[in-house]
Amino acid sequence: MKFTVSWTTPAQEQLAAVWLASSRRDAVTRSANRVDQLLQQDPQTSGDLRFGPVRMVICGELGVEFEIVEDDRLVHVLAIWQVPKNPPAPGLNGASH
Repeated sequence: MKFTVSWTTPAQEQLAAVWLASSRRDAVTRSANRVDQLLQQDPQTSGDLRFGPVRMVICGELGVEFEIVEDDRLVHVLAIWQVPKNPPAPGLNGASH
């Protein structure tokens, strides 16, 4: 049985900001759609437990924090952010020492 996925207002606003700032809007849209599909089908095993009931998953272009309400078959998307495609190596910021 599927879960209903609900995006909180802050998560919707974060998604809109990521989408507007992105040069890869199509990839952001695909990632958001994939988040919905993933969380509808199997939220209990998606991602990692962060704190309390909050879980986190990386899905394409997006990082997502969500909470499952098992008894109501609901998933609340709490926060999203864009995942950098090529993050810099730790300790490297382009400055010479």
